[in-house]
Amino acid sequence: MPPPFSRSKLAASGGAPFAANPRGTAKLADEIPFWKRKPLEALNTAEWESLCDGCGRCCLVKLEDEESGKIHFTDVGCKLFNPNTCRCADYAHRRRKVQDCIKLTPAKVRTLGWLPPSCAYRMIAEGRDLAWWHPLVSGSQASVHEAGVSVRGRVRASENEIRLANYPDNIVDWPGKTPRIAQPKAGKAAGLAKSPARRRD
Repeated sequence: MPPPFSRSKLAASGGAPFAANPRGTAKLADEIPFWKRKPLEALNTAEWESLCDGCGRCCLVKLEDEESGKIHFTDVGCKLFNPNTCRCADYAHRRRKVQDCIKLTPAKVRTLGWLPPSCAYRMIAEGRDLAWWHPLVSGSQASVHEAGVSVRGRVRASENEIRLANYPDNIVDWPGKTPRIAQPKAGKAAGLAKSPARRRD
C-alpha cells in the first residue's frame, strides 16, 4: 500500500506535477494519463505507488491449500493493516516486520493469480482502464471506500487477535471477486461512469 502522499500528488492530473493541478479535481484535457501511456515496467516510483487504490484486499491474510495450491482469502487483516484507514501502519518497513509480505513488481503482477480483479496493477497489466472510483480518476482518495470496493467495515480481526487454527473459519470469497460497486454520488465522478454501476457480489 502506498504512502499517503503518492496519490494526492498524481490524482487526476495524469501524472503531471501536482502544482499544475493543486486541487486534484480535474484531469488535464489534452494529456493522456500515464497509466494509458506506459506499461507497468516504465512507471517511475511515484506513478507505481499511486496505482494502488488503497482498497486493502491484498492486505488480508490468505491461506494456501497444500494439496491443490488454491489460495483462499480470509477476512483477517495483516498485523500492520489499519482496517479504518485501509493503510499499512509501517509501510516503509513492512517487509522487515511481516516476513511474508510481498513486494509487487510488474513480473509478480503478471503471475500472481490471487490479485483481486479490481486491482489497478492487474487491470493495467490486462490492458484494462482504471475504474471511475480509482483515486487517480476521481481525484478523491475516499472514492474507493464510497464505492464499496475497499475492505473498510469488512475486516473481522487482525492476525494478532486470532489463533492460526481458527483461520479456516474466517475464509471468505468476496476479496477475490469483482466488487459490487455503489452508484457514484452526485457531483462526484461526474461523467466518469458511462453506464450505471452493477452489483456483482
